[in-house]
Amino acid sequence: MGSRSGGGSVSGSCLLLFPFLLLLHLISLRCPSAVLVSAAGSGEPYVGVTIGTQVTNLLSPSDLASFLRAQRITRVRLYDADPRLLSALAASGVRAIVGVPNDELLALGSSPATAASWVSRRVVPFAGVNSSTPNVVSAIAVGDEVPTALPSALPVLLPAIRSLAAALAAANLSSIPVSTPLPFSVVVDPFPPSQAFFNQSLDKSFVAPLLAHLANTSAPLMLNLYPYYSLMQSKGVIPLDNALFRPLPPSMEMVDPNTLLRYTNVFDAMLDAVRVAVRNLNATGGAGVPILVTETGWPSYGDRRAEPYAGRDNADAYNSNLIKHVLEEKAGTPMAPGAGAQSSAYIYELFNEDLRAGPVSEANWGLFYGNGTPVYLLHVSGADGFLGNDTTDRTFCVAADDADQKAVQAAMDWACGPGRADCTAIQPGQACYQPDDVRSHASFAFDAYYQSQGRAAGSCYFQGAGMVTTVDPSECHLAFFSACSIVTIRVYY
Repeated sequence: MGSRSGGGSVSGSCLLLFPFLLLLHLISLRCPSAVLVSAAGSGEPYVGVTIGTQVTNLLSPSDLASFLRAQRITRVRLYDADPRLLSALAASGVRAIVGVPNDELLALGSSPATAASWVSRRVVPFAGVNSSTPNVVSAIAVGDEVPTALPSALPVLLPAIRSLAAALAAANLSSIPVSTPLPFSVVVDPFPPSQAFFNQSLDKSFVAPLLAHLANTSAPLMLNLYPYYSLMQSKGVIPLDNALFRPLPPSMEMVDPNTLLRYTNVFDAMLDAVRVAVRNLNATGGAGVPILVTETGWPSYGDRRAEPYAGRDNADAYNSNLIKHVLEEKAGTPMAPGAGAQSSAYIYELFNEDLRAGPVSEANWGLFYGNGTPVYLLHVSGADGFLGNDTTDRTFCVAADDADQKAVQAAMDWACGPGRADCTAIQPGQACYQPDDVRSHASFAFDAYYQSQGRAAGSCYFQGAGMVTTVDPSECHLAFFSACSIVTIRVYY
């Protein structure tokens, strides 16, 4: 959650938009509609999500854990190591990269004893050291974008990493890697990738010894990569579609003139630029260090003039295509092809951090609003179970959760009567009669009418008693309507 600087000198929806709506008000009731899930299997590439905390009325640790479980999110990156949240995550099957905030680096980098104490308190109880200890912690991210966010702490960053790694080894937890997320701006002249190199003020003094340590401890090089910022800085050189993983005509694809490698997306070009920079540095063992993308994403809203590419459609396209690229295609990059070289990635971020200062886009990187309602719905059907059921153009109508019961009853009577909806299945003894309550029956009746009208504008209004949802009530999973959560879109005509 640093500055997310794009760095480097450059030489690039699915909210179910109804044009007839006067106002959309999103409501979430938390249901198992998958949003994020890692690739199956140890060592397989995966997609996770970062969780920032500058959110008004952030969910409690237990509610957040339940939300992650409901959305089938199994990989997260945290920016601290809150024991309350880690305890809650333990029961949800979530693996978490825990963070050391930048303001704690001095203490940890100056005192191995402090680092050992930090590991004992923040990691050991959640690292699966025995059968009774939950295995939550997957890695430790020490600081965040320190070279740009807090350069004064750079001298203690590597000592902090080494002290934490030593403390983990002493606790028989050397399998937990320790690294630090770097901004892409540490790479200079990244396009074309073959000419990239590390900032000379950092390469020998910091990056080279960091890479040597990562190689010795089997830890990844953590990087925050944002094609969005590369697009913004390119001044029209990078096509938008290239930044969004969308196919381009061969004549418009980027070709590295030195390697003749063809790049179909900016994300892969940035990864290969890092690989070239590592190779050019010739650090001991550096070429064998894997890359883990600890942040990437796209803002869904921004200043119209200063941030013209920030928008829901582009955010949906980038994050959906990123997921497919990592989980389905597993193509690696032109310089490092194949599934074995495919870098995993964490989408920045789970919630819009509405309390963040800065440009308008700073508060609009989330997949969800702080109350759990989706900012937009991803298009990732079939991506190794990631949103296995694409919600595109799949909307239904149910009883509004806050509608008066008498109004719901009256609306159901109209739907099943003058509205001519087929309400046979909710009659006594029929398949969807249970549970026998007004709202469950009304949800079925409302949707029967809504579908019969071709989901036309106004057909889910019912004088305010109906609301649109992405969960199908005709499947007779009606018990869920009172017990779990569904993502709904409240519509006012």
